[in-house]
Amino acid sequence: MEITDAIILGIVQGLTEFLPVSSSGHLELGKVLLGDASIPEESLMFTVVLHFATALSTLVIYRKDVWEILAGLFAFKDNEELRFSLKIVLSMVPAALIGLFFEAELELLFSGNIVFVGSMLLVTALLLFLADRAENTHKTVSFGNSFVIGIAQAVAILPGISRSGATIATSVLLGIDKRKAARFSFLMVVPLILGKIAKDFMSGELSYQSDSFTALAAGFLAAFIAGLLACTWMIRLVRNSKLTYFAVYCFVVGCIAIASGWWL
Repeated sequence: MEITDAIILGIVQGLTEFLPVSSSGHLELGKVLLGDASIPEESLMFTVVLHFATALSTLVIYRKDVWEILAGLFAFKDNEELRFSLKIVLSMVPAALIGLFFEAELELLFSGNIVFVGSMLLVTALLLFLADRAENTHKTVSFGNSFVIGIAQAVAILPGISRSGATIATSVLLGIDKRKAARFSFLMVVPLILGKIAKDFMSGELSYQSDSFTALAAGFLAAFIAGLLACTWMIRLVRNSKLTYFAVYCFVVGCIAIASGWWL
C-alpha cells in the first residue's frame, strides 16, 4: 500500500470513528460510486493498526477517567468506578452477541446496497435531529440505560447507522447529561475494539511484511491524530447542541444514495 493511501485511510478512520456519519455506510457508498477495484484493499493487519490507533486516541482524551476507573477496580471494593466499569461491560453484551451469532448474516448487508445504506443514514439523521433538541440534564448512566445504549450500539452495526450518533443520541433521549453521554459512548467502544483486535491476533490470519512498516506507521499516526481531533470536536458539538449539522448532512447523503440506488 502506498503511504499516501495509508494516510488517507487513517484520516478517514480517525474521523468517522467519532463523527456521527457512519464510516461503514460511507465505505459502502464509496464501493458503489468508485467501484470495488478502485478502492485499495486493506490488509487485516492494516485494519487492526487503524482501529488500535483510534482506541488509543480515546484513551488519551479520557486518560484521567481511565486511570480513575482502573484505580477503582484495583481497590477491590464497591465504588463508583467499579459500577461504571460494570455498566461498560453490560453495554457490550448486545453487540458482542450479535457479532458472535450473526456474523454471516451481517456480512450480507455489506454488499453495496446503497438504497439500504441511504435509508439507514436517514435514521441516523432523525436520531441526531431529535438528540439535538433534547434538554440537557445532570442525569448519569444507570445499569438499565447502559443496556439500552448497548442495544443502540448493536443496531449501529448496520451500514448507515452511526455508532457514535446512535449511542450518544440514545443516551441524550434517555435524559442523560450530554457530556456524560459522549463520555460513555466513546469509552464503551474501547473494550470492543481491543477485543476485536485480540480476536484477530488469535485467529492467526494476521500477516506482517517488513516493507509495509512505513505505510502501517503512517496510517497509525494519521488515524491517531485525526481521532484526537474528532473526539475532542465531537465532545464540544454534543455539549453545544450542534449535531443538527450532521443530521442535515446524513439526510442529504441518504436521499442522494436512495435516489442513486433507484436510478442505477
